[in-house]
Amino acid sequence: MPNIVVVGAQWGDEGKGKIIDILAKDAGVVARYQGGHNAGHTVVVNDEEYILHLIPSGIIHPGKICMIGNGVVIDPEALIGEIEGLKSRGIAIDNNLFISKNSHLIMPYHSIIDKESERSKSIGTTGRGIGPAYVDKVARTGIRMSDLLDSHLFREKLELNLSNMNYLLYNVYKSEQLDLEEIYSKYMGYAQKIGKYITDVSILINKYIEENMNILFEGAQGTLLDVDHGTYPYVTSSNAIAGGACTGLGIGPTKIDGVLGVSKAYTTRVGSGPFPTELKDKLGNDLRSKGREYGATTGRPRRCGWLDVVVVRYSVIINGMSGIALTKLDILDEYPKIKICVGYKYKGNIYNEMPHESSVLWNCEPVYEEIEGWQESTVGIKRFDSLPKKAKVYIRRVEDLVGVKIDIISTSQRRDDTIIKRNPFRDY
Repeated sequence: MPNIVVVGAQWGDEGKGKIIDILAKDAGVVARYQGGHNAGHTVVVNDEEYILHLIPSGIIHPGKICMIGNGVVIDPEALIGEIEGLKSRGIAIDNNLFISKNSHLIMPYHSIIDKESERSKSIGTTGRGIGPAYVDKVARTGIRMSDLLDSHLFREKLELNLSNMNYLLYNVYKSEQLDLEEIYSKYMGYAQKIGKYITDVSILINKYIEENMNILFEGAQGTLLDVDHGTYPYVTSSNAIAGGACTGLGIGPTKIDGVLGVSKAYTTRVGSGPFPTELKDKLGNDLRSKGREYGATTGRPRRCGWLDVVVVRYSVIINGMSGIALTKLDILDEYPKIKICVGYKYKGNIYNEMPHESSVLWNCEPVYEEIEGWQESTVGIKRFDSLPKKAKVYIRRVEDLVGVKIDIISTSQRRDDTIIKRNPFRDY
């Protein structure tokens, strides 16, 4: 049975939540492999909206096993809030959710450091402590989920970390120092609420793979926010690409059978960083308004622009994508002309592949192809043959430019308003 990674092909916010929700129907397990509660996945079922930050989108489907891998950093208060919110809406959690004992905890000092350091760096962080938690992980001073289950060890690690962190908070950031007893008591309370979900996820997921269950690997953010392969330093602090599924869950690369990339029919990014096709005019504002382009986690307005196939083609290569899901096609319905960025022009040179030099990305001029718009509604269309002729021309041109087939097309935010040409669990 196939194991499929779903990964963002742009700067995140591509609509992965809906695609994962659709594919979860054919999966036995849905597993999140990186990021924190700085990313939000929005799913709309029967006009009811669910916004998920840590728990995989598959949880909306009854009976699906959902896992949070060791590559995720977890704010336990945010996780408990999400669990309780889902339970209040009748979603079963207790026998469906498993959290890796090797996942690292976000501590109160992480969010303080995140917010204070952002003042000087202006990376565009959400200030939720994700980056500093990954810093501690790499520095080997992090506190993990398994430590919550050992009160003496947790206290010992917290005491050591807090002595260093309080010095940093007071002397560098001029912030108030944190109280050991207050944090210890609060986190022991968290342990009582989520301890039953903590297990060895890597062993469990490999067991399910051996039992030939369909596994859906869920990433957060997008390829261009990957800490190694994104537009550094304006990136997240983990590996959002498909390869992150291996390290973030403890599975070998031979266990992955396909990679489905998710791309909007246009391009957005939130926060700081280079964005070659950004439209800083009425058209950009119009795209934002039509597409409801505001962060599911923070509410921040997203920057909008025409589809950049240089970015998507790069993502196809880096992730080894076997197909693409194209979302928000309906947002382009009214435009008489639609542009596609096919390259960048900088100092007389044309770049057809993704450059990593920040000077190029910040100052390049996009090279556009212009395509006739369809100016007909695509909202709710469920068959490819039913799309307007010019919309099909647009889709086929994007396929030619990025070098991979578009297998799924989203025609509204609703779960059922989707064209599925190839289902990765059934047709790859």
